[in-house]
Amino acid sequence: MSDTVVRPVDDAVWGDLETVFSTPGDPSGCWCQWFKVPRAQNDRISVDERRELLHEQVRSGSPGVIAWIDGQPVGWAAVEPYSAYPTLARSPITRRRDDDPADPWAVTCFVVRSEFRRQGVARALLDGAVAHARTQGAEVVEGYPVDPEVRPSLSTAERYHGTVALFRDGGFEVVRRPSATRAIMRRTV
Repeated sequence: MSDTVVRPVDDAVWGDLETVFSTPGDPSGCWCQWFKVPRAQNDRISVDERRELLHEQVRSGSPGVIAWIDGQPVGWAAVEPYSAYPTLARSPITRRRDDDPADPWAVTCFVVRSEFRRQGVARALLDGAVAHARTQGAEVVEGYPVDPEVRPSLSTAERYHGTVALFRDGGFEVVRRPSATRAIMRRTV
């Protein structure tokens, strides 16, 4: 991969983030609000409202990292403290257990423009997300990836959490398996 740059998002790169989210499929409708907005509200709001919510989140701080290849915006990874994602606490997959860290940083979503897939963008985004979390004081970073080794038929859309192999290669370890195809993976930073 040539000249890949990853950095935290801010309002200065909002236009590039819009380019990433304009990729066909789920990202253009979700705008990374699935874990942020309660489901009932998420079902009622429009795509434009989701876009504006992400823009407000970008203005308020950096809810993730963006990647460029040779100056082209190519991908995004969401990373914030677990507490910034209210829906995670309600999911049987990601709900906290007594022995879990209280508020680790969570990498919840990857978006890679289709024409830039299979070029290591997700790996660069994960590395950038961990680095961003570390600079913000994180001690632990978590991910909730899927495992295509268990179920090879997982679609591209179902892989937005990242894959077990991606996180394993990024230094994360499986701490539990809430289902055959999902893992909770953690890395101390």
